Amino acid sequence: GFATKFFTDEGNWDLVGNNLPVFFIRDAMKFPDMVHSLKPDPVTNIQDANRVFDFFSHIPEATHMFTLLYSDLGTPLSYREMDGNSVHAFKFVNKKNVVHYVKFHWISQQGIKTLTAKEASEVQGKDFNHMTHDLYQEIAKGNNPSWELEAQILDPNELNKFDFNPLDATKDWSNIPGLKRVKLGKMTLNKVPENFFESTEQAAFSPAVLVPGIEASEDRLLQGRLFSYADTQRYRLGINYQMLPINRPHSDVFSHNQSGAMDFGNAKGSINYQPNSFDGTPNRDSGIYADDANYKFSQLPLSETTQQLMIKKTLNFRQAGEAYRAFSDSQKTNLISNLAGDLGPVKNEKIRLQMTAHFYCADVDFGKRLAAEVNVNLEKVKKICEGLKDE
Repeated sequence: GFATKFFTDEGNWDLVGNNLPVFFIRDAMKFPDMVHSLKPDPVTNIQDANRVFDFFSHIPEATHMFTLLYSDLGTPLSYREMDGNSVHAFKFVNKKNVVHYVKFHWISQQGIKTLTAKEASEVQGKDFNHMTHDLYQEIAKGNNPSWELEAQILDPNELNKFDFNPLDATKDWSNIPGLKRVKLGKMTLNKVPENFFESTEQAAFSPAVLVPGIEASEDRLLQGRLFSYADTQRYRLGINYQMLPINRPHSDVFSHNQSGAMDFGNAKGSINYQPNSFDGTPNRDSGIYADDANYKFSQLPLSETTQQLMIKKTLNFRQAGEAYRAFSDSQKTNLISNLAGDLGPVKNEKIRLQMTAHFYCADVDFGKRLAAEVNVNLEKVKKICEGLKDE
């Protein structure tokens, strides 16, 4: 993960992302089951690759994420030497209500450095907190790491002109020609929290925490995260978690919410409802609701029906293939070795065949090499791939 909390004059903005630019799934309804597959077996309490790959053998859109995750990018050398990504598209909205889609990227000024699986095993065998130690030690030395925040900006009029859906969280925008990329600022880590529990353990992030001018896109996975993160924080930290010092906005918050467990907001007076006629907050008579753009979200005409169906443009394998072909020979070898190390021991041959077919659909060389490593019949892999549509 790679999450950042901005304390602005207009409230907090949480940029809740990942060190990789895409995700496993595009449908928020699959999120709980995905987590179940990745967590320990409910019987043995042991993480099990058989469960993981059984689930993902039915999720071809995960091919891109698996290609990146099992590459050396999945084992960064340090927190300092990895990028951050919003994964989802958001919206920039200006005062004239003009909307542009945007993806955010934290670019490490230390560069990207990774470990091979063998190196990671050796390092973590000696110190499984090596990345945390590195970050604290480098800041203590004055070697303060920094990241530049960049935004890829996409005109909404271009949204439907591609052979993939730009609002699909399993896709990145790196190969969109002529896409505008803008530098927004720089973040430097120059001190560490004085109390880990207060500043880190109690920190709560949610992609629904936005400021005027930044809105959520129609990304289906993002729409689910807008609800689930705050719901989780209320369970973990309590209903008033946003009043904790690490989460509390630096700007004044005027809300009629009150009470609840561990409330220390010190609300006063009889007026605890809105709209009302007494405290100067917006109401129907003031006309603010109708006329002030600061109180409006952007408006987008609906063009499709509301339905629980797969998106029209899936294109599950192309970007995974492009990522594979962009790797050097040694990086490809590491990817195959890492992936085979987990997929090879899976007991069910059908699952191994299906997963290998996903990677064969992405790139023939990728699939051939993996098939040899996990001991599955290449002709069967080809046949499965022929039945998988990449559209």
